[in-house]
Amino acid sequence: MKTFALVTGASKGIGKAIAEELAARGHSLVLIARSENTLAETAFNISKKFQVEVKYLVADLGDSKSPQFIFNWCRANNYPINILVNNAGFGLSGAFNKYPIEESLNMMQVNMHAPVHLSHLFIPELAIHPKSYILNVASSAAYQPVPGLSLYAASKIFILNFSRGLKQELKSSNISVSCVCPGATDTEFIVRANVGVRGQKSAELVNMSPKQVAIIAINGMFNNEAEIIAGWLNKLNVFLAWLLPKIVLEKIAMKLYR
Repeated sequence: MKTFALVTGASKGIGKAIAEELAARGHSLVLIARSENTLAETAFNISKKFQVEVKYLVADLGDSKSPQFIFNWCRANNYPINILVNNAGFGLSGAFNKYPIEESLNMMQVNMHAPVHLSHLFIPELAIHPKSYILNVASSAAYQPVPGLSLYAASKIFILNFSRGLKQELKSSNISVSCVCPGATDTEFIVRANVGVRGQKSAELVNMSPKQVAIIAINGMFNNEAEIIAGWLNKLNVFLAWLLPKIVLEKIAMKLYR
C-alpha cells in the first residue's frame, strides 16, 4: 500500500524543510498550510525536484474544525498516512496581556489543540501500517519559563510532555512518537511573534538553518528517539536550564523578550 507523510505548516520554514527531507528519502507527501499560493508552489517544487507524489490542502489550524476536515479529506481521497508531522505553530512575544485574548487562544489552538486532535484522529490509521511515526515540533523554550514568551513556552512544554507520555502509551504498538525541540532557527517565527530587536539580534548569533533542523528531526524520528534537541548549542542551553536556578533564566529571558 502506498503511504504518505502528512506535514502541517509545510509551506515554509521548518515544515517545508522537513517535507523536503522526507521527499529526499522517497516519501510521498500531504502538505497542509494556510497560504494557497505558497503551498501550491512548495508542493510543485518538491514533486519536481524529488520525483515523489505531493498532494496539498489549504487549511487553517487556528480553526478547531480543521483537523477533522484534514482527516476526512485524506480518507475521501485515499491518502493513507503513516507519518504525521505536527509542525504548525507560532508565538506571541511581549507581555501576556499585550494581546487580545482571542490571539492567545488562537495560538493555543494551533500549538496545542490541533496536534492533539490530529494525533487522536490519525492513530487508528497509523496503527494499520507495519511502521508509523508521529513527529511533534516543540521548542527549546519547552525547558524553562520564558517571560515575554510565556504562553508560547507553556504550549511547547505541553507538546513535549504530551509526546513523551503518548510514546509510552504506544510503546507496544507499531507507532513511534518523537518530539523535536529546535532553538533559534532562520525562519519567519520572529516576525510573526513580534520579537523585539534585542531578541532578534540574540537569535541571529545562534540561528540554525531549517534544513539542519529537519535532518536532525527526521534522523531522530526514524531512530525512534523520544526527545530530539536540535544542535549542540541547544543541548548546552537545555543542560544549563536544568542546572541554573529558574529565577536566573527568567531574568535573562525577560531582558530578551519584554
